[in-house]
Amino acid sequence: MTSENVSESEAGEPMKAVSATAVDDQLIDELVGRAQAEGLRLTGEGGLLQQLTKRLLESALEGEITDHLGCDKHGPVGDPGPVGR
Repeated sequence: MTSENVSESEAGEPMKAVSATAVDDQLIDELVGRAQAEGLRLTGEGGLLQQLTKRLLESALEGEITDHLGCDKHGPVGDPGPVGR
């Protein structure tokens, strides 16, 4: 995964400069609170941790394959897309 994958939002806009710890703590508190309020388990089969791990790994692997191939997923064959420009 490149630093671009980490520092930009999905929309491609740079993230605002905010303390990473503050964002992490706030986001984690919100996710855990919502999961508990909805009766979702935090661990185990189908739990919040499993879902987060799955999404994180999928995102990282997609970024790695994009970097490796030099083009975006579902992009036209031979078109380098934003990665190769």
